[in-house]
Amino acid sequence: MKFSALATILASASAAYAHATVRAVFINGVDQGNGENTYIRSPPNNSPVKDLTSSDVACNVNNVAVSKTLEVAAGDVITFEWSHDARNDDIIDSSHKGPVMVYVAPTSSNGAGAVWTKLFQSVYDSQWATDTLIANKGHVSITVPDLEAGEYLFRPEIVALHESDTAYNVNSARGVQLYMECIQFKVTSSGSVALTDGIDFKTAYTYSDKGLVYNLYNEDPTTYVAPGGAVFSIAVAGQAGIGPVPAAGSNPSTSAAVPATSAAATTSAVAPATTEAAVTTSVAAPATTEAASTSRAALPTSKMTTVTVRSSSAAVPTVTSAVATPSAAPAQGNSGAAVAKYYQCGGASYTGPTNCAEGTTCVVQNPYYSQCL
Repeated sequence: MKFSALATILASASAAYAHATVRAVFINGVDQGNGENTYIRSPPNNSPVKDLTSSDVACNVNNVAVSKTLEVAAGDVITFEWSHDARNDDIIDSSHKGPVMVYVAPTSSNGAGAVWTKLFQSVYDSQWATDTLIANKGHVSITVPDLEAGEYLFRPEIVALHESDTAYNVNSARGVQLYMECIQFKVTSSGSVALTDGIDFKTAYTYSDKGLVYNLYNEDPTTYVAPGGAVFSIAVAGQAGIGPVPAAGSNPSTSAAVPATSAAATTSAVAPATTEAAVTTSVAAPATTEAASTSRAALPTSKMTTVTVRSSSAAVPTVTSAVATPSAAPAQGNSGAAVAKYYQCGGASYTGPTNCAEGTTCVVQNPYYSQCL
């Protein structure tokens, strides 16, 4: 059976074990605690959004105001923490390769319309941004620009390209997988930057975008262009990006929200030097745009505030998936300990154990990834 046919059959067997959501936030290195359905507009599960025509592309399937809003000021560092089923787990399956981005919009918009401003993106630099994210325990940090005081939705996103060779509207078993959450913040500083000329996901994320319909296995990743356009010029230069959580109470950028001098960068952050030593594979730091910075006063070590509870409700769609019977993967040379169900057991360049736990079989998902099912 040809790989494309096999991949189509197996696509419906993808389950939540491979997926991810943002469950927590740090402000200047201070953990704000689990934010699910408190300060994060959390979906009912970690499944991706695949229908690019859906309004769910903005804030996922449960875009309803929640009871808390986190307070930040210009120059503060927000760290988003991605995870798989729970905090501090395996983040997202390594086969789910693609860019990592962060957007912001006024809360009053509820994410609808041309309101989204891209503050950060990391795409590919020797490895995909998702690989760097996994190596850094799911943490990606941005610096709050000099925004006008008010309430905002910050939207971290992963674009997973492992099934994006065929568009969802052509074959609903395949298609790009979008992972995102909208997180409620209040900017307390009196900045001068108003969010005006943003993008509308209805027109910016389409099936004609080569960054969303893309053959991960046959294309040169260095030529890939992420959807949503370039990082906007209001983004702060020298953001921490994907890397370790800053030390509690610190502000690694030491920047008074100085905008980047260019909006055309394909990546917008360099991971701190400590990142490279913690990663087993060599990772080249992404390029950055440079801008002058000014010193900023020390920041408080706790930044979490409860605001007025907003009562609202929304119907949560029921998600079902048909599971096809998979084919067994060919045996590989390295046996080792038994691999647990849903974990990797083979694929190109894979050197780990290949014997699956009792009752499971190593199954080919694509040329680069096989797993125990």
